Amino acid sequence: MLAMIWPVRILACFGVAACCFAQDVSRMDQVVQSYVSEKKFMGSVLVARGDETLFSKGYGSANLEWNIPNSPNTKFRLGSVTKQFTAAAILLLDERGKLKIDDLVRKFVPDAPAAWDKITLYHLLTHTSGIPNFTNFPDYRSQEPFPATPEQLVARFRDKPLDFQPGEKWSYSNSGYVLLGYVLEKASGESYQAFLQKNIFDPLGMKDSGYDSNSAVIKSRASGYAPSDNGGFPLNAGFIHMSIPFSAGALYSTTEDLLKWERGLFGGKVLSLASLAKMTTPFKEDYACGVSVRTIKGHKVIDHGGGIEGFTTFLAYYPESKTTVISLSNIGGPAPQEMTPLLAAIAQGETVELPSERKVITVAPEVLKGYVGTYQMAPQMNMMVRLTDGQLTAQLSGQGSLPLFAKSESVFFPKLVNAEIEFGKDYLVLHQGGHDQKALRTSETVIEKKEVAVPISVLQRYVGIYELHPGFELVVTLEGNQLITQATGQGKIPLFAESETRFFPKVMDAEIEFFTDANGAVSHLVLHQGSTEMKGTRK
Repeated sequence: MLAMIWPVRILACFGVAACCFAQDVSRMDQVVQSYVSEKKFMGSVLVARGDETLFSKGYGSANLEWNIPNSPNTKFRLGSVTKQFTAAAILLLDERGKLKIDDLVRKFVPDAPAAWDKITLYHLLTHTSGIPNFTNFPDYRSQEPFPATPEQLVARFRDKPLDFQPGEKWSYSNSGYVLLGYVLEKASGESYQAFLQKNIFDPLGMKDSGYDSNSAVIKSRASGYAPSDNGGFPLNAGFIHMSIPFSAGALYSTTEDLLKWERGLFGGKVLSLASLAKMTTPFKEDYACGVSVRTIKGHKVIDHGGGIEGFTTFLAYYPESKTTVISLSNIGGPAPQEMTPLLAAIAQGETVELPSERKVITVAPEVLKGYVGTYQMAPQMNMMVRLTDGQLTAQLSGQGSLPLFAKSESVFFPKLVNAEIEFGKDYLVLHQGGHDQKALRTSETVIEKKEVAVPISVLQRYVGIYELHPGFELVVTLEGNQLITQATGQGKIPLFAESETRFFPKVMDAEIEFFTDANGAVSHLVLHQGSTEMKGTRK
């Protein structure tokens, strides 16, 4: 088409495009810097469209002790972004006749429990197997630091009851993807690491990608950090042995290598068109095989995030515009997922609004009162909306309460998180990171925990140090008549009694329950937070 335009028009178009391109790059940098300045992001970001890289830059430090900057060549742990590589590897084996994605798991695990009789590889790929997620087990944190073979990992969940019948529901399960890695090794006769290296990384020229190791020296690998509780200097992240995430989350890569992956995957260099279609066709809850496939503001997007100690990642591909956004962070938090749709919008010629640019308006108290209640986001996961002294707040199960500010009479936002809550009649929609999650109101009230008085002699029994997992402890002290808890690297939180053994903090939706041994001595506690439980043994 350009050949049909007069040369003057061509020059004019190139001039405008260059101006727009510069503005786009500047705006992308502003988006990322808004998270960097609030100490929510440290890492590398890349945005590409077609064959052109629009934006590629590192932020903050790959290693804070040595002040080594992040760059496009810095290697980051991917966490669950690993799952799309595992899914593609399974589909490759399907193409080669080594297995079929409709095969029963029992074909590769002959001694599988009877509960697995109807589970197929496709159920594992799409998180619809019903196998419970082993990273949610109460003892998971205590086992993270120690190596395990694929067989030992499978043994952790193989005899657990299914959460539901195969294919009936969707529930994210790292267990399913660990089992896929186990099957891959059985079907291919190679280790998971070797298979990916030979069949994906080497053919695509991904020289800066691989299976992470706690012992190997890996050049340009970032150190992982956790945000401090008070917004100060980040903390070193907890330790995880990299055999534990296995095929569900153990890979590392760079932004530039992941761009090669996206171009190779969607350019026909990895899978056949038929296999790629299988991989990217959703089954339940917008989830396909190792990736989510959704439509956001009219744009189809194929994406997945990852989170592992000290790292959060997000990788998104918009097939209609061939736009790729890659965000890799070596500090925990939601920044990569939140930034991705903003960067994609800019790349596709749209305008975006940063959290700091949102205007607050005043909404009548009677309107605010109409939004109060309990909204079910998912099983065992509620959003509690309260109105206290004229301030609307929202609290997700297991998390702290956040003030909400009005953008309009029905749209509100927390200043501490890049998200919006839109209220309708007896429902709300949470807009966050490109996801829209609707929740129906199940009650027009919020059930509040009632505080009871407990003798100080009982409180004194709970004072001590409780190890939740190696390197992470919960210290319980008594200041006057007030029980206080403090987790490693975090601030002090007062606890209030719901009973003589069960306590709760008022700043977040969680509970701590104390237990005694046969002799009546306090032996351990269990932290109940959201849908997870964590045991802490008294030292």
